[in-house]
Amino acid sequence: MSLRIIEHPSPNHEPRPEGAIVDVLMLHYTGMRSGAEAIARLCDPAAIVSSHYVVEEDGRIFRLVPEGLKARHAGVSHWRGQSALNATSIGIEIVNPGHEWGYRDFPALQMAAVADLCLEILARHPIPPRNVVGHSDVAPDRKQDPGELFDWEGLAANGIGLWPGQDGPAAGDPLALLGRIGYRTDLPLPVLLTAFQRHWRPEVVNGEADAGTLARLNAVAALVEA
Repeated sequence: MSLRIIEHPSPNHEPRPEGAIVDVLMLHYTGMRSGAEAIARLCDPAAIVSSHYVVEEDGRIFRLVPEGLKARHAGVSHWRGQSALNATSIGIEIVNPGHEWGYRDFPALQMAAVADLCLEILARHPIPPRNVVGHSDVAPDRKQDPGELFDWEGLAANGIGLWPGQDGPAAGDPLALLGRIGYRTDLPLPVLLTAFQRHWRPEVVNGEADAGTLARLNAVAALVEA
């Protein structure tokens, strides 16, 4: 059964480049005080930002931009050697106040809706699990979302993205491991490690290459390359 989608068109979109293949699914939090405020901004022509979907805390799903068009959600972004990811990605904004306005857990109804929406998107596009990412993964020097409270592990259990079943060895060059996973490697190591931890080691977000982080880096790198 198809999801019930509430149409709420945003003018902030443009055609995708000719021949562009959608191969990235990017998850964000709205980082605003309410979902209504976030949707208003994403539909404001003066803001020049948008996403394809917004998922409210009660599970309602709004479509702002059709998947065939380019939304303006990623900004300056990089993943696995590709830049300007708006051209090849679908963006989902998930309502949460974010770190600035009182970051909190994502409700179960909301996460269930996110999972259902992601599964439908993945069924329509050739998006590999390694390319299901957060905004902080592709813009680690600018963004924190969707953050360490987001249930990446639960999504992976439902076939959305990657999560290691066990850690790897606590060894290796952390910058090289980050590059193998997909992160750009020309930023300060603590910035990159913090982004990695927000996604794959949320219990410790300190930007340090401790033994636990190295072990998780190796595990994720192995999954990405499997």
